[in-house]
Amino acid sequence: MPPIRIAPSLLSADFARLGEEVRSVEAGGADWLHLDVMDGHFVPNLTFGPCVCAAVKRCARVPLDVHLMITDPWRYADAFLDAGADWLTFHVEVAGHGDVGRLLDHVRGRGRKVGLSLQPDTPVAALSPFLDRLDLVLVMSVFAGFGGQQFRREVLPKVEELRRLGFAGELSMDGGIAPATIGSGAAAGANVFVAGTAVFGAPDRPGRIAELRGLAGAARR
Repeated sequence: MPPIRIAPSLLSADFARLGEEVRSVEAGGADWLHLDVMDGHFVPNLTFGPCVCAAVKRCARVPLDVHLMITDPWRYADAFLDAGADWLTFHVEVAGHGDVGRLLDHVRGRGRKVGLSLQPDTPVAALSPFLDRLDLVLVMSVFAGFGGQQFRREVLPKVEELRRLGFAGELSMDGGIAPATIGSGAAAGANVFVAGTAVFGAPDRPGRIAELRGLAGAARR
């Protein structure tokens, strides 16, 4: 199974001090940096564009994990790849708007890692046609769009199902990840944990990242 990875979500960072915030969590042990891209359409909020991704890339030393919560990833994928996304994930729920398989192949053809994400009410079966082409699956443990939501334990069986189906890639969870919840995600089979408030809101960020990693590692089966 892939190693435990802690991916602080920049959605919870201080945007006025973004470079300092990146350096802070990297020095604290972050494995990846997670960027939540929202378009005001697939989700009601608006966040980062490619220019912010490029600015983060210029100061980042760890991989950029870019999560496209957008209706038209076909239009914008290349802009984020050009901006420095190392991992690019989009939502399987937008499958009716374009050829998912073609976009997966395109991202991989550009030498990057690609993933699909599931909203809490989307079944794992929606991923079935694509699982063999995925480097990552992101199981949302809240509904996409806003930070600070409560972790939804009802999504844990989906993580277990993905591992039972033989998915051996990076299995990520995003939403409500904190010391009280990360163990259940790790026990179910997740290995990447996107944490916003739990990391950026902690007075001791290195301590919090180490705590999250330790709890996840202890809970693994």
